[in-house]
Amino acid sequence: MLTDLGYTKVRDYREGLADWVESGSPLEQASDATSTDSSAIPLGPRLTASVDGLAGEGPARILERQRWNDSIAELINRLSTLQLFLVWIGTVLLCGFGYWVGALAGEHGLIEANRPIAPDIHGLASALYFSFVTATSVGYGDVLPVGFARLIAIVEAVTALLVFGAVISKFVSHRQDQMVGEIHRVTFDERLDRVQSNLHVVISELLELTTLCETPSVPSHRVATRLHSTIWLFLSELRTTHDLLYQPRLQVEEIVLASILGNLASALEVLAELLACLPPDFTRTDHLEISLSSLTRTAEDICGNCVPHEYTPRLIFWMDRIQATARRIH
Repeated sequence: MLTDLGYTKVRDYREGLADWVESGSPLEQASDATSTDSSAIPLGPRLTASVDGLAGEGPARILERQRWNDSIAELINRLSTLQLFLVWIGTVLLCGFGYWVGALAGEHGLIEANRPIAPDIHGLASALYFSFVTATSVGYGDVLPVGFARLIAIVEAVTALLVFGAVISKFVSHRQDQMVGEIHRVTFDERLDRVQSNLHVVISELLELTTLCETPSVPSHRVATRLHSTIWLFLSELRTTHDLLYQPRLQVEEIVLASILGNLASALEVLAELLACLPPDFTRTDHLEISLSSLTRTAEDICGNCVPHEYTPRLIFWMDRIQATARRIH
């Protein structure tokens, strides 16, 4: 087969590839061939991905139509509801004046009661009336466009309906944003309540473990098991509070945050007392050491000068106390 492919130096080696390698015979490395081929072929930018996330399965050309669609959607998103409503009003007024100017031309205006509207103030009022009726797609039929005014009426009807639909979607989107914000607020409040409840559980467990440590008859493995689970729960709520202090978009009432920080400081103090009263024969596992190290490292990042935002003096007091207590844990 190799001869058919054009290879001339071909012979049969009965011992196999493993024996060839063990004997120290030269062997072509795949990395050399790969590096040669990769250096010869320029890679270029990364392949675009499709909607499913598959590299190279995206479209090869960016269509001009897609660019227009994206630009129009971004423009509508940037405009406020009031701005869109003013655009709608401006379209109606502009087309109304266009109908009235068409009346000055004679044969390209509006017909009311089988007579062309007059190029005066009454004719302007009729033109504005027809423009509003056309924009709202009502169409009573008492005023009719003729000539070039028909094209204006078609363009106005399409444009006004699109703009009016965008205004309605803005109202619906605003209401949805309010509902989503309310859901997020309720969920966030429940999360804060759960943090405080879990911190109370942590303090209770640590106090009970301190009592058990003072009892010589209690096996150390029971204390170790409960201590592991308590510290993991403590670490979880400590990380939640840490993220709460460092994220700029989360706004919490001072009294709620002060309560959480106070519970954290109390839990750290009880933990420091518990670790100090552990019996000499108590063995700290690697799992416990890692948990304590992560706990103290996270707690030391909570201080008045560490957080990137300004807080009230009351909160800064609790933050500094948390950091000072964490440095006592070893």
